[in-house]
Amino acid sequence: MLLLIVLLPLLLGTLSTIWLGSKSRLLTALAAGLVTLASFVLLVSHAPAVMSGEVVMNSWQWVPEIGLNLVFRLDGLSLMFAGLILFIGLLIVIYAHFYLSLKDSVAKFYSEMMLFMAAMLGVVLSDNLLLLVVFWELTSLSSFLLVGYWSHRADARAGARQALAVTGGGGLAMLGGFVLLGQIAGTYEISAMLGQVAQIQADPMFVPALLLILLGCFTKSAQFPFHFWLPDAMAAPTPVSAYLHSATMVKAGVFLLMRLYPILAGSGWFEVIVTTTGLATMMFAAFIAIFKHDLKGLLAYSTVSHLGLITFLVGLGSPLAAVAAVFHVLNHATFKASLFMIAGIVDHETHSRDMRKLGGLYSLMPWTATLSMVAAASMAGVPLTNGFLSKEMFLTEAVVGTAGLWSLLVPVAVTLGSIFSVAYSVRFIHDTYFNGPIGDVPNPHPHEPPLGMKLPSMLLVAMCIVVGLLPALTFGPLVDVAATALAGKPLPEYHLAIWHGFNLPLLMSVIALAAGAGLYFWLARGRWLHRISSEDWFGPATGRQMFDGVIDGLFAVSGRISERLENGSLQSYVAWLLGVALLLAGIPLANSNIGTGGRELMAASPLAIAVWVLLLATCMAIALTHRERFQTVVLVGVVGLVTALTFVSLSAPDLALTQLSVEVVSTVLLLMGLALLPQRSPKETKSIHRIGHAGLALAAGAAMAGIAWVVLTRDFESISWYFLEKSMPVGGGTNVVNVILVDFRGYDTFGEITVLGIAALGVLALMEGMRTRRPAADPDGRAWTFAAQPLLLRVAASVVLPLALVFTIYIFMRGHNLPGGGFIAGLITAVALVLQFMSMGQSKAESLLRAHAGRRFVVWIGSGLGIAGLTGVGAFLFGRPFLTSAHGHPHVPWLGELPFASAALFDLGVYFTVVGATLLTISVLGSVSRESPAPVQSSGSVA
Repeated sequence: MLLLIVLLPLLLGTLSTIWLGSKSRLLTALAAGLVTLASFVLLVSHAPAVMSGEVVMNSWQWVPEIGLNLVFRLDGLSLMFAGLILFIGLLIVIYAHFYLSLKDSVAKFYSEMMLFMAAMLGVVLSDNLLLLVVFWELTSLSSFLLVGYWSHRADARAGARQALAVTGGGGLAMLGGFVLLGQIAGTYEISAMLGQVAQIQADPMFVPALLLILLGCFTKSAQFPFHFWLPDAMAAPTPVSAYLHSATMVKAGVFLLMRLYPILAGSGWFEVIVTTTGLATMMFAAFIAIFKHDLKGLLAYSTVSHLGLITFLVGLGSPLAAVAAVFHVLNHATFKASLFMIAGIVDHETHSRDMRKLGGLYSLMPWTATLSMVAAASMAGVPLTNGFLSKEMFLTEAVVGTAGLWSLLVPVAVTLGSIFSVAYSVRFIHDTYFNGPIGDVPNPHPHEPPLGMKLPSMLLVAMCIVVGLLPALTFGPLVDVAATALAGKPLPEYHLAIWHGFNLPLLMSVIALAAGAGLYFWLARGRWLHRISSEDWFGPATGRQMFDGVIDGLFAVSGRISERLENGSLQSYVAWLLGVALLLAGIPLANSNIGTGGRELMAASPLAIAVWVLLLATCMAIALTHRERFQTVVLVGVVGLVTALTFVSLSAPDLALTQLSVEVVSTVLLLMGLALLPQRSPKETKSIHRIGHAGLALAAGAAMAGIAWVVLTRDFESISWYFLEKSMPVGGGTNVVNVILVDFRGYDTFGEITVLGIAALGVLALMEGMRTRRPAADPDGRAWTFAAQPLLLRVAASVVLPLALVFTIYIFMRGHNLPGGGFIAGLITAVALVLQFMSMGQSKAESLLRAHAGRRFVVWIGSGLGIAGLTGVGAFLFGRPFLTSAHGHPHVPWLGELPFASAALFDLGVYFTVVGATLLTISVLGSVSRESPAPVQSSGSVA
C-alpha cells in the first residue's frame, strides 16, 4: 500500500525517535534507519510492476466535495524520486549518528528528519494536486525546522525564516495555479488531466495557472532570481544540507516540473520560460560558486547551477532531453550527497570550512581526499564518472535541441557554464587538500573520521564510478521508465554508453575541462582568488541583500502605518475596526435599495417583549456602569442568560445548555483576568470622545439590526429537511444538532476544538512565568484574603463534583440522541473543577496544579485532538471520506442491544480538548496572581 510508505516515517518514525531520543542515541538512529529501510522495502516491492510499465494507484476519499482525496500514484518518475529520498535518507541517518555531537538533540533531529522525509514522499507519490499542496507546504515547514535546528545561532534562525518565506510564498502562488488548473480540467487528479491536455491549454486561464505553478517550482528549486535562500540555508547541520540538496526539498520543484510536463508543455510559454530560467540560473550560480570561500557555500551554489541545468533540459521538451534530465537527477544526487558529507567531515575534523584557511589536508586525510577527488570529478564531468555521461547528454541536447540564432548562443552559453563548473570543482579539491600547508584552523591536527562517517560517502562515490563505467546496466532501466513517465509517451531509441565517437559535444566537454582548470589556476595565481568574493562581482544579487531589502522595505511601510494607527488605545482600535466595517458594508448596501421583504411576520408574545425589555435595560446598564468591571461581568452574564432563553424558545435545547455552560466558564475566566486589573476602568476625559463612541456604537448596532431585519423578512429555502431526514439513517442519531456537529460538519467542529486548544496554549505561552501581587485590601480599605474560603462553598463543592461527573457521563452518553454531547459534557466537567478550585483557596489549588499542571492539561488537549483526528482517519480503513461516521446496534451481554456510533469517539476527543483547554487557561490565570504577604501601606516609599 502506497500510503504506508508515507505513514511509516510520518507516524512511526517521528513518534519512535521522539520517545527514544532521551533514552539512547544509538537506538534513536536505529529506529530512524529501520523505519526508512521499511519504507524503502515497501517501495522496492512495487518496483517490478512499475519497471514492466504498470502504474500503481491507491485512492481513498477525503473531502470529495472539493476534490481533495488521498490518491497516490507510483510510476517510473515517482519510483525514481521516492527511491532517492529513501536511499539517500538511509545514508544520512547513518552519517548523522556519527556527525552530531553529544550536545545536539537526536530526538529533535531525527523526528524532524522523519517528518521531512514523509512530506517529500507525499509530494512525489501524490496524484491529487490539492493533496500535493498539503505535503508541499509540509516540506516547507519541516525544512524550516531542520534549517533552524541550531536555534541558538542567529544565522540558522535567519536562514530558516528566509527559506520559509520564499518557498512558502511560492507555495501559495502554486496553490492558486493548481486551483485554476483544477477548475479548467474539472478535476484535481493529475492522471485524469492527461486525457484533456488540448482543452486545458486552450482555456484563457491556462497561462495565469502556468505562471503561478512555475513560480512555485522556481522558488522551491532556487531558480534565479529566487536562488538566494538556498545558500543561506547552509547554516543547517551538514546532514540536513546533504539531504536537502541531493534528494529532497530543492528537487521537489524539479519533480513538479517533470510531473506536470505532459500537461503544461507544448504551449510555447512553458518552453520559453523554463529553458530561459534554467540556462540563466546554471550560468549565474556556477560563476558565483567559484568565488565562495566556504565549502558548503560553494556546494550550495553548485546545486543551484545543476538544478538550472536540469530545469533547462526539462524545458527543451525533446524525449532525449527528458532522458538527460532524469539521468542527471540521479547522478547529481550521488556526487552531491557525497560531497556534502565530505564537507561535513572536513568541518568535523578541522572545525573550519573556509578554503582560505584549509590546504594540505591530503597528507593528513588521504582517504577523505581521494573520495573528494572522485566525487568532484563527477561534478565537473570528468570521463569515466557518471557526471560525465549526463553532462555529455546535456551538451548534446543543447546543440540539437535549438534552432536559428539560439543554435549558436545556447551551445556557447552551456559551454561557458560548464567551464565555471569545472573551475569551482577544481577549487574545491585544490584549496582543501593541496594548496600549501594547513592554515590557521581551530584544529590543526585533523585525522580520518570513523568508518561509519565515511561509509555513506564511500558507497556513493563507488556508484559514481560504477555508473560511469556501466550506465546501461545500473541506472539504465530506471532512467528509461522515469523518462517515459516524464515525456508522457514512448521514447525513441537511445543508448547510455561511455563512448559516442568524436562529435561537437565531446569537443565542448574537452574545452570545458581544459578552460575550467585554466580559469581556476589563473584566478588563484598570487592567491588573488582568496581576496575577492562573489559579492564583489554581483553585489546585492548574490544573496540575502536582495531579500533583506524587500523585507526591510515592507517593515518600514508597516512601521509608518503602525505609527499612525497604533496609539495604545483599545478604544481607538475598536473604533477603526467598526468604522471601516461600516464604511465597506454601507457603500454597496446604500446603493442597493434593499428594504423590508414580503415575508409574513409573526406577532410578538408578551413574554418575548418582556425579555427584550430586560435585554435592553441590561445593555443600557452595561453602557452606563461599564467602569465597574465586576458589575459589568455580571450584567454581561444576564445577556448570555437571555440568549439561552431565546434558544429554548426556538426549540434548541442543545444550544441553550451550551450557552449556559459557556456563560459560567467565561464568567470565571473574565473575573480571574479582571482580578489582575484595577477594579474600575479610567473615565474618559473628553465628552466628545463619549459622544463619538456612542454614535459609532449606535450606528454599528443599527446596521446589524437592519441587516437582520432585511434577512428575516424574506423567505428562504431551508436545508433543515436534509438533516432531519438523514440524521438517523446516515448519522445514527436522533439529536440532529449533535449529529451535524460530529458527523455532517465534523470538519468545522474539529477546526473549532483545534482553535480552542491553540488559544489555551497561547495563554500558557504568554502568561507562564508572569507573577503579580494582589493587595491585601481594596481601595476602600476593606481587607480580603484567599486563605479561607466560605464554608458553604466548600461543602457545596464537595457534593457538586461527584454529582457533576456522573451528570457529565449522562450528558455525554445521551448526546447523539438527546440534548448533550462532548462539548457540553466538557464544559460541565470544567465548571465542577473550577468550583473545586474556588473552594480550595488559591494556595491549596496552586499546590495541586503547580506540579506539571500545564504539561498535564496540554496532554489532555493533545489527546483530545489526537482522538478526534484518528477517528476521522479510521474512516479511510473502510474506504470512506475523512470523519465519515459508522453506526450500529451491537449486542452487549446483560444489556442487550445498544446504539453506538463511531462519532462518539470523535465526541470524546471534543470532551478532552474542552476540559484541557479550560483548565489550562484557569490554572495559568490562577497562578499569575499571588496574595500580598503584607497589608497595603498607606504611606512610605516602595523599594
